[in-house]
Order: sequence, then C-alpha cells, then structure tokens
Amino acid sequence: MTSPTPQMATWSSDFGRRYTDRNPRDWASMDALYTSMYGVPRSAVNAEILAGIDRGAKVLEVGCNVGCQLEGLRAMGFTDLTGLELQEYAAAKARERLPGVTIVTGSALDLPFPDASFDLVYTSGVLIHVAPADLPRAMREIARVSRRFVWGWEYHAAELVELPYRGQSGLLWKGPYAELYRSEVPALSLVASRRLPYADRPDQVDEVFLLSR
Repeated sequence: MTSPTPQMATWSSDFGRRYTDRNPRDWASMDALYTSMYGVPRSAVNAEILAGIDRGAKVLEVGCNVGCQLEGLRAMGFTDLTGLELQEYAAAKARERLPGVTIVTGSALDLPFPDASFDLVYTSGVLIHVAPADLPRAMREIARVSRRFVWGWEYHAAELVELPYRGQSGLLWKGPYAELYRSEVPALSLVASRRLPYADRPDQVDEVFLLSR
C-alpha cells in the first residue's frame, strides 16, 4: 500500500472537492467545454483516436472524477467500463450517475487490479497532477494492468515543467507524457497522437496519444 503523497492528500481534501464542484458534471457539458478550449469537441477526438478499438474492450479510466469521460465512452458504444478515483466525494457522484459502471476508490500509484486486467487503460488530465518523482510508478502501474492499450490526454511540453495551480505549487506539470511512457515501459509503441493548442493560448498544447504493446 502506497503512503499518501502531498498531491494525494490535497486532491482528497476540500481543495479536491471544490475542483469537482466547479467542473462539468455530464458529458454534454464536458464536450462543449472541449469545443470552446480547442475548437473541436472531445467526442470527435475520441472517435479519431479510438477508431480501431473494439467497443467490447474492457476499459479502465484512472482518475475518473464524476465519470464524464466514461459517460462519453458509453455514448460511443463501449460497454465494459471501470473508473478509479482517488477522491471519495467524486467517486460517490460517479456511482450515482453511472449505474452499470464499476467505480473503485484508489490511487494511480497502487492500482487495485491484477496484471493485464483491461484492454485499454487511460488518463485524462491526471498525470499532470502526479509529481515527477512518482510519475514512473504511476506509468508502470497503468501499463501493468493493461494487456494492450494505454491512452492519455495530458498537457504537453518538451520536458517536464511545473506550473502554478490556483496559487499552489507542487500540483501541476506539463511534459512529454507519451515519450515518458515509452522510456518507462519500452514494450509500448505509439499508435496515434494529436496535439491540440488552446484557442485562447496557442502556447499551451495538449497531447492526445494512444500506445500499444
């Protein structure tokens, strides 16, 4: 069992609860937010990146919050969905919203699943909140429980750079997450990648990537 990190303690606190309360609560709102941020809906990017993934694939989202992304995958036709969330407040809301979807409370640093439990494991804006010292462990855990695909949507930069987050330090980084995965888990290779600049901040870019064994 992993001892709580400073980041885990913060996201499990009222700080994390406020994050949950101010962000979208359903897939339609989330898709609209992504359209305003990038000029393209999240649903369109998901369809592009996941075009070759069987809809019966067993899928895990690490850091699912209230389950908006899982709701989007269900709308695409994915049927075997599991979410893992650190914050119990958000996990409870996900369970209420998504009957039939398994929601588990836990940490990316110690995933409570056997090796190769899922066909696809993904994060969306989650690795950016993992401290660089803990990032290799999180990536190894995600790769460990995936038998085939690893998918990510994270802030991109050529190297890991810390950014301030709501007046606090030690909570947010951007970096070359697809490359870091491949360095940490050499069995993974890049299948697809797309970089999306922010409409109002062209210097800020997200990378969407799909890796496979």
